[in-house]
Amino acid sequence: MTEIEVRAARPAELAAVAELRWRWVAEQDGLPGDGRAAFVREFAAWARENAATHHCLVVVRDGRLLGMAFLAVTPRVPTPTAFTRACGDVQSVYVVPEARRGGLGGMLIEAVLRLAGELGLERVTVHSSGSAVPAYERRGFAVAPQLLQASVTRPRSASPAGRRPSGGG
Repeated sequence: MTEIEVRAARPAELAAVAELRWRWVAEQDGLPGDGRAAFVREFAAWARENAATHHCLVVVRDGRLLGMAFLAVTPRVPTPTAFTRACGDVQSVYVVPEARRGGLGGMLIEAVLRLAGELGLERVTVHSSGSAVPAYERRGFAVAPQLLQASVTRPRSASPAGRRPSGGG
């Protein structure tokens, strides 16, 4: 029987998570063949350094990482009735192409929502691709007309060394 597990990523798996992120961006935007090893190393270090605010979940089948999702937690300004507040943002949900259409993405979304509940978050948002919207809607996400966003223009003097490929979510 095939065993599927959705759980927090282990520190030793962060390089494999970085490989998934590289693969996803390569699928969407295309990437040069070089720089992969440095990205994997830097991403794994970033994930360790940001583990308190960016919770990484993985889906594993028979010992192989097939997908990932991050729950980014942001503190909110206190109110007189709730001093400690936070919200979450679902980021970088990805399942390898050969394992798609089997419910693994939905399992990741459900796990992120369970974690958000355990953390006592007020709400969770997601910036989804069009094709994934139904998966989020099936799990309770809805369009919020009051949630607005603006693109921010970066100054030209920003160093390109600090920028990474975008690749979405």
